[in-house]
Amino acid sequence: MNLKGKSFLKLLDFTPEEIGGLIELAADLKAKKKAGVPHRLCEGKNVALIFEKTSTRTRCAFEVAAYDLGMGVTYLDPTGSQMGKKESIADTARVLGRMYEGIEYRGFAQKTVEELAKYAGVPVWNGLTDEFHPTQILTDFLTIQGHFGHLKGINFVYLGDARFNMGNSLMVGSAKMGLNFTACAPKEFFPSQQLIGECQAIAAETGATLRFTEDVAEAVKGADVLYTDIWVSMGEPAEAWGERIRALLPYQVNAKVMKMAGPDAVFMHCLPSFHDLNTTIGKQVGEQYGLDGLEVTNDVFESEQSIVFEEAENRMHTIKAVMAATLGGV
Repeated sequence: MNLKGKSFLKLLDFTPEEIGGLIELAADLKAKKKAGVPHRLCEGKNVALIFEKTSTRTRCAFEVAAYDLGMGVTYLDPTGSQMGKKESIADTARVLGRMYEGIEYRGFAQKTVEELAKYAGVPVWNGLTDEFHPTQILTDFLTIQGHFGHLKGINFVYLGDARFNMGNSLMVGSAKMGLNFTACAPKEFFPSQQLIGECQAIAAETGATLRFTEDVAEAVKGADVLYTDIWVSMGEPAEAWGERIRALLPYQVNAKVMKMAGPDAVFMHCLPSFHDLNTTIGKQVGEQYGLDGLEVTNDVFESEQSIVFEEAENRMHTIKAVMAATLGGV
């Protein structure tokens, strides 16, 4: 695997062998971290983190991973740069590319991270856009592999809104790595036909299967992994909650759904999650609609079948692998 100088924008850009290599590298770096073995593979380099959308896990994972690799970090929050306001994306990319060895971007449009990569002259990493979330899928697959010992043939079910970054990226990743992917949602919440077509062509080469169904019982029978995400993303209007709850409440991951999947199934979530009323938004939405959990109930989230916090930790290890590989540290 030689990814030096390559940007990490979406999994469609990478072969199954390259994705597998990044997961293997992440597992090795995780083992070193746990054993207290230093791995300052990018000593003296510096990276810029551009966050148009704020985040707990993505920011902390990139910062700790960079420090572990021996790098300096500059964090630019939504008010921290002039990109797109007083300075074009292309100009910002060319400036930062002369000061930093790598640039992370988390924001809205996929075309923004693609333009940064076009002009920066250094690796650019997608920390999330509306269309794709590739670092999260590496995290999820490292977690699944660590739990089950393999990826190929895993029966993976995503319940909820599958039209955007998580549904798209999990489908792409599953097609690439040979998982059996099911999107369970109302038809209008399925991924685009264009992306489905691309993934079906990939799946024909890897042995993956892709299913799309509105039937929860059919979807989760025999599942190894049940996965969901919040129903309204950052930047969407508050009015979207009513529409999403009406459409997606039948696809909530609750004890009944987990029981249909079976005792060996695990629950995963990219976080944050509205599984109780202990957040401002969760409380407001819960009180308005009479719910004490949204996309997942608290009994599932806190159950022994839930592996969400191992999954969250693995953000650091997989992001570290991406940075080390693309900056030539390995």
